Amino acid sequence: MVKPTIDCDVKDLALADDGNRRMEWAAREMPVVALIRERFASERPLSGLRVSACLHVTTETANLMLALRDGGAQIALCASNPLSTQDDVAAALVAIHGIPVHSVRGEDDETYYRHIHSVLDQRPQVTLDDGADLVATLHKDRRELLEGVIGGTEETTTGVIRLRAMAADGALAYPIVAVNEADTKHLFDNRYGTGQSTLDGITRATNVLWAGKTVVVCGYGWCGRGVAMRARGMGSKIIVTEVQPVRALEAAMDGFHVMSVAEAAPIGDIFITLTGDINVIDIHHFQAMKDGAILANSGHFNVELNIKGLEEMTETKRRIRDHVDEYRLMDGRRLYLLGEGRLINLAAAEGHPASVMDMSFANQALCVEYIATRQQRLPAGVHTVPAEIDEEVARLKLASMNITIDELTDEQRQYLSSWETGT
Repeated sequence: MVKPTIDCDVKDLALADDGNRRMEWAAREMPVVALIRERFASERPLSGLRVSACLHVTTETANLMLALRDGGAQIALCASNPLSTQDDVAAALVAIHGIPVHSVRGEDDETYYRHIHSVLDQRPQVTLDDGADLVATLHKDRRELLEGVIGGTEETTTGVIRLRAMAADGALAYPIVAVNEADTKHLFDNRYGTGQSTLDGITRATNVLWAGKTVVVCGYGWCGRGVAMRARGMGSKIIVTEVQPVRALEAAMDGFHVMSVAEAAPIGDIFITLTGDINVIDIHHFQAMKDGAILANSGHFNVELNIKGLEEMTETKRRIRDHVDEYRLMDGRRLYLLGEGRLINLAAAEGHPASVMDMSFANQALCVEYIATRQQRLPAGVHTVPAEIDEEVARLKLASMNITIDELTDEQRQYLSSWETGT
């Protein structure tokens, strides 16, 4: 291991070898990113491109960073959540791979934003974001850098919502590709990745038996669908809460009980929020919950549970085990908050399996290439992932799984493009 001379802020560089071994293990399940990395190393499509990334610093993210670096990009990475950093991975990226990282697990808010400013100091041409904190900071505090930014990507539902709000206000100054909206991202990462990793995080934090538990899933987007599906598979009884009629109807048609949070509050054993909104579970819901109810969030920010309100209702609070805080209320009831209300799949576990992140990060890599190599710059705003990128990721993933599919014949293509042939 070579002692780095690059700018960084990580917990302990001595952890680098451990992190590198885990990165290699994740790479086994990321064949699509590996193929892209191989091509990037040969073609160098990102040569000299300055890329600032605000992502969860995990083994999977590390493999994306290596692909971008091998494509010629100059990378600077910080965390998109104070509790999602894997310190050994951060150390490996710095000490072994020479990539500047500013990220320490458990960092406070001041440090978190200082790290964001650190990666912005390289005057990025492209941004990679996971929740839009990097983009928001750039627009609010570092506007002098905006002129040099040609584009960016956003990985999360929460981030896309923020960016669309910025665009609607006329505040978004450059184009951002919503990687989260790609079919090969949200249909798989959000559903299968979040579904499995959320239950993994809660299980590691609590060692709870899922069978027979009443689990309240707040939000039935792709993440909520995944959690509900996986929890039912573990033997839980599922209640879904929603504000959108179509999603609520879909949950009902999928065989789940659908009701308001207020109706579910006295029934649920485990509550999981996945909405991207604020105070989804509020004070009056806490007041109705049974003794021993478990509260977890798998949305991007720790705002979905009204933690401040819970604190105000609390007589005593104690850390009863790693990632579990017991709130004893004035009336003696105990509620258990997991992971300080932050993303439970990363606070108490390792996040999504590498196999599903393979598709998400393949989209990220190809969208960075798309932005960097376009002859004409995209207009400011939120853009969809080009269909050809989405389909290429799916094709490569199928090939890695040794799955073949049919192709349309010329006759079938002609039929599909014709309006004249009928009954």
